[in-house]
Parts: sequence; structure tokens; C-alpha cells
Amino acid sequence: MAAPRTQRRPARSRPASRSDARRRRILLRRTIALGAALLAGVAVALLLFRGSVDKVIEELTLPLRHEDIIRQQAEEKGVDASLIAAVIYAESRFSDQTSSAGARGLMQITPATAKDIERRSGGTTFTVRDLSDPQINISYGTYHLRDLLALYSNNQIAALAAYNAGPGMADRWGGSEMTLDDIGFPETRAYVEDVLEKQQAYRRKYGRELGY
Repeated sequence: MAAPRTQRRPARSRPASRSDARRRRILLRRTIALGAALLAGVAVALLLFRGSVDKVIEELTLPLRHEDIIRQQAEEKGVDASLIAAVIYAESRFSDQTSSAGARGLMQITPATAKDIERRSGGTTFTVRDLSDPQINISYGTYHLRDLLALYSNNQIAALAAYNAGPGMADRWGGSEMTLDDIGFPETRAYVEDVLEKQQAYRRKYGRELGY
């Protein structure tokens, strides 16, 4: 008869030592710290990405170029820099171009207006091709805008209406006493409203660049 087998008692797990518990606490703290660092990194990346996107959108919706020339002309001719920028935006979106009527460059100066400005300012070397030069175009456009502001007692509505539709029409609509409601052409009224709105937007968004 075979001898009965002795039964083995199940081995008991050895209680964790203090050093094991300490290692686990250290590992847990490191995991938490790493997770926090990763979250912070993601947050910073998202903020930077959002800032870049916002800047791109701003550049697309309200571009600004040649701010050094705008500041120079604003100071030299006593015209608000944000108004110059807003006129450039309304006329060309800061892109050199020629209209169907022959107006050229950033501020859409006609050759006749440019030649008159050259004559009155004492210039002798101007050619129509010069209107593609941002320095000359913004200089002549600001000169013309300053003259219109002076003609209409610094009434920006009247000056802008004259810039768009000509002084003859601006005189007909009330000259220095003109209000937006006086403008007879819907497209000219929309132009003036757009420029005045963008003037405030340029001052808010590009104050430092425009010298405020």
C-alpha cells in the first residue's frame, strides 16, 4: 500500500518591504510629474499654434506692408498713419496693381494726379512707371490725401469721398459739411464707411507698427 502523500501548504506572498513601497512612490511621483510636463508642453504648443493661426488670419483679413514708409509719410505730411493704411487697404489690399481706369499702385494714383503732384511739389523726373514704387506711390497718395483733408477742413468723410469720386462730386454732396448720408453714390458711401472702419482696426491692431 502506497504511503499517503503529504499536502503542501500554499506559499504565502512575502509582504512588500519598505524599500519596495518607497520605490513605487518615487515611480508614481515621476509618472505624475512627467504627465504634467507633457500636458504643459501640449498646452504651450496649442497656444503657439493658435497664435500663429490668428496671425495668419489677421494678415489675410487686415494686411499691413511698408509700415516704415507709412510712418514716414504720416509724420512728414501730418496725415494719420492708420488712415493712410486704411486707404491703401481699400484701394489695393497692399498689392501693386493697375485699375481699368488707369489708376496705379498701392494708393491707386492716376497718372494725371501724379503729374499734377509732381508739378506742385517741384519734381522734374517723374514717370508713370514710378507709381509702382511703394515709396513714391505712398508719398504721392498721402500728398493727395493731405490736400483733400485741407480742402474740406479736415472732414475725413468729405476727403475720402473726393478721393474716391473726385472733388466735383464731393462739392455737390456738401463739401466740408458732408456726412455719410449726403453721399449720393452707394459705392462711394460703402468705400468711405469701409475706410473709416479699417482706420480704427489698423490703429487697434498695428498701433506699434504705425507709430502710436
